[in-house]
Amino acid sequence: MAGERGSRREQLRVQPGKRRPEPEPERELEPEPEKPSLLCNPAPNHSDGSDSGLSDSEESVFSGLEDSGTDSSEDMEEEDRSSCCEGEGSKEETSEEQAQSHAPCLMTEMAGVSCRDEYAEDSSDEEDIRNTVGNVPLEWYEDFPHVGYDLDGRRIYKPLRTRDELDQFLDKMDDPDFWRTVKDRMTGHDLRLTDEQVALVQRLQRGQFGDVSFNPYEPAVDFFSGDIMIHPVTNRPADKRSFIPSLVEKEKVSRMVHAIKMGWIQPRRPRDPTPRFYDLWAQEDPNAVLGRHKMHVPAPKLALPGHAESYNPPPEYLPTEEERLAWAQQEPGERKLNFLPRKFPSLRAVPAYGRFIQERFERCLDLYLCPRQRKMRVNVDPEDLIPRLPRPRDLQPFPTCQALVYRGHSDLVRCLSVSPGGQWLVSGSDDGSLRLWEVATARCMKTVPVGGVVRSVAWNPNPSICLVAAAVDDAVLLLNPALGDRLLAGSTDQLLSSFTPPEEPALQPARWVEALEEEHPRGLRLRICHDKPVTQVTWHGRGDYLAVVLATPGHTQVLIHQLSRRRSQSPFRRSHGQVQRVAFHPTRPFLFVASQRSVRVYHLLRQELTKKLMPNCKWVSSLAVHPAGDNIICGSYDSKLVWFDLDLSTKPYKVLRHHRKALRAVAFHPRYPLFASGSDDGSIIVCHGMVYNDLLQNPLLVPVKVLKGHVLTRDLGVLDVAFHPTQPWVFSSGADGTVRLFT
Repeated sequence: MAGERGSRREQLRVQPGKRRPEPEPERELEPEPEKPSLLCNPAPNHSDGSDSGLSDSEESVFSGLEDSGTDSSEDMEEEDRSSCCEGEGSKEETSEEQAQSHAPCLMTEMAGVSCRDEYAEDSSDEEDIRNTVGNVPLEWYEDFPHVGYDLDGRRIYKPLRTRDELDQFLDKMDDPDFWRTVKDRMTGHDLRLTDEQVALVQRLQRGQFGDVSFNPYEPAVDFFSGDIMIHPVTNRPADKRSFIPSLVEKEKVSRMVHAIKMGWIQPRRPRDPTPRFYDLWAQEDPNAVLGRHKMHVPAPKLALPGHAESYNPPPEYLPTEEERLAWAQQEPGERKLNFLPRKFPSLRAVPAYGRFIQERFERCLDLYLCPRQRKMRVNVDPEDLIPRLPRPRDLQPFPTCQALVYRGHSDLVRCLSVSPGGQWLVSGSDDGSLRLWEVATARCMKTVPVGGVVRSVAWNPNPSICLVAAAVDDAVLLLNPALGDRLLAGSTDQLLSSFTPPEEPALQPARWVEALEEEHPRGLRLRICHDKPVTQVTWHGRGDYLAVVLATPGHTQVLIHQLSRRRSQSPFRRSHGQVQRVAFHPTRPFLFVASQRSVRVYHLLRQELTKKLMPNCKWVSSLAVHPAGDNIICGSYDSKLVWFDLDLSTKPYKVLRHHRKALRAVAFHPRYPLFASGSDDGSIIVCHGMVYNDLLQNPLLVPVKVLKGHVLTRDLGVLDVAFHPTQPWVFSSGADGTVRLFT
């Protein structure tokens, strides 16, 4: 059966590329085969409600625009029939009985086809490329070189699209039919719309009917006339339900009555009695609740006309020639009158006033823009809203001028520190050296080469110990400067040498190394070695502990070293961001850890987080703790100085934005109510920060002085600031390689 269906399909296929042989003349004269074809035409019709024999792919043959001018309507019918029969023959589910029932019909159709000359308008050059994929989405073929299959099952390949927008623009300019060329998505080729198709599109765009011959306004046929006919259209007797009340309508009415009773439906909505247009200047009700507060303002009245407006004014009102010239040269806003008085013999001789319309318009504006009521305003002096700050001269003493310049470093000075007695000063620079200065004379007492960049330096705050800690690369150097009292320097060496190492050394995150003999003359006593570079070193108030910050990610960023036992420990188990600065509480066991976006307060004995302060800054750069311990200040690289009152809130108490560039250092004075900040703009701003013993009174912050002296170098200004322990003096180190004292 498969072989028979294949041979029959080969006989019935109409190939567009080949011409058939000429029919014999005897066949042309025989009209008999056409009759059975007409009788057999309804047989393959599947338009009823039964199961259609056409699949989706075969129904899509008849979709899309037809190529006008290529084949006649008869040829299209024959091709549809042949493709329909092809589809039926190709389906494996078709039973043998169906194939046998269609066989005589198809043979009769071929006999009728051969009787007509359907190739009269055929062109063998035009190939019928018809996509037979049916209702399959064309997106499925995006990654393939073809877009579907034709009637013979061959692939329809996509045309080569090597044309860019410039070629399309040239075609648009050169081709007069470019506007009527569309792309066929089923085949990928360009189609040129015929005049009939263009006219159809234009009619559809105008909202008209597609068929030209369709008349939407045909005369209506009155099928049911008003005359009583002898034979009615229907003689069906009336239903019983047409004589009794409807229960459904009764339920609807009862539901509406219930909704009206409940107030859900208002049958007659009350109209708004207020008129649409009302008198703007009508007298308002004085008995109203706000009547006495509104204080009605009457409309402004026009000034009454005087003698100058008269058509026959007195002679003294008539201007002279000089007054006319002076009036013409004045600005319109400076003139006393908008017109020049003139004298007329009678009222009939008075001409029309030229500015009549303009003055009426300005009068309407006066009425429209006049306020309807008086606003009760509270007269508040703006000076009363600003808090009264004391004058800076009442807040003395504070540093006001530059006193000394400490020169000697050849590169930028990153850090400095003052001895507890205030007599000596130590500074660390990028030139790889530590310099010890005498504060009063600015004389360099000693230069200690350390062989690396000194990033942080701190003098031990214990007055009974003469020791300096300096952060150089990945080590912390402990030096005995041996300045001043020799007994003090000797007792410091004796304290360091009295340490006896334990028999079983414990595992520590840092290594304590004794200084070599040749390093003792330079003052070096101990070296604490780490695995990562050290960025900051700071002492506890009692002088036995020091905390360091390492430039490494993880929980080992902060280490605490104990000098007396030479022991190191890491206080944290996990990290909360890159640590910038650390500081000890002056009196209580608290450790302040400043990361980029927050400041955390840890209780060292309880080993827990006490507070988390949010500075609302992009990047915290520096940290300082008030001598009383209840207030801290933070500097940031986005030029903010933030003051925190720990007893008040975790949010900033005040945010000062006095600097124009990034802040590098902040510091509190140990005794005076002063704090200072150094910035990359080359200035030091000294502020008065009074913290009261009364807990109900907030701190008083007043900027008192801007100190300038450093020269900007490599876009860097002041890198560190420190106060004198006993005097109201401030030291600053800058990128210009100098240390300056302001007194």
